[in-house]
Amino acid sequence: MESHCLKRPTRRTFLSSVALTLIAASSGPALARSFSGILPWEEGSANPPTQVLPGGWVFFTPEEATTMEAVVDRLVPADDLSIGGKEAGCVVYLDRQLAGSYGVSSRLYTGGPFLPGLPTQGYQASGTPSQRYRAGLAALNSWTRDAKGGKRFAELAPDEQDSVLRDMEAGKVSLPNKVDSKGFFNLMLSNTMEGFFADPIYGGNKDMASWKMLGFPGARYDYRDHVSKHNQPYPLPPVSIAGSTDWMAK
Repeated sequence: MESHCLKRPTRRTFLSSVALTLIAASSGPALARSFSGILPWEEGSANPPTQVLPGGWVFFTPEEATTMEAVVDRLVPADDLSIGGKEAGCVVYLDRQLAGSYGVSSRLYTGGPFLPGLPTQGYQASGTPSQRYRAGLAALNSWTRDAKGGKRFAELAPDEQDSVLRDMEAGKVSLPNKVDSKGFFNLMLSNTMEGFFADPIYGGNKDMASWKMLGFPGARYDYRDHVSKHNQPYPLPPVSIAGSTDWMAK
């Protein structure tokens, strides 16, 4: 019977093929360049992210924005350590994210099939973040109007808002249109944290409030002199991708 197995290459055959590859590669044009007296890059040629500035909603409707501002102010309430989620720009950050590639899940596979997953496996369905927010915020306000005397979420007292969010986190709220209250709460919490702690260039973390609260240096070019100074506060202000607080557009 004829064998269909391929012969395994010997060590000599392998080394010979590698040598031929190196010789072929070396016969091409040299790519190395010498620099003398000039920088090896062109100033201003980098492509940093465009700084997000407040001014109108791109994705959210006015009612959705009002609801989200109320939510983020309960998830990150203002205190003596920092400003609250609304003032920090968490909803501005989220609005721009939902209007971009994140909102349509451009980097995720969402074609199914969809099966129940473990909590550690994250979201297991086809809805994009923009679809989930549109449906989730409408369902939240519909539920509070039915359960809280006709009031939308933003019209509730802060302690009532906290109670609603706690029940959503625990999965005790049955939102209409089959919206998973626990899953939607976790989505809002995750995105709020992103907006509060991300670089201010993306629209949140106004004046680097969260970084100042934590003592985080941000995108400072070099802080090697302070790496070994354990348990000592970092003495310099944080720096954004866009520069220091004083440089950033207001």
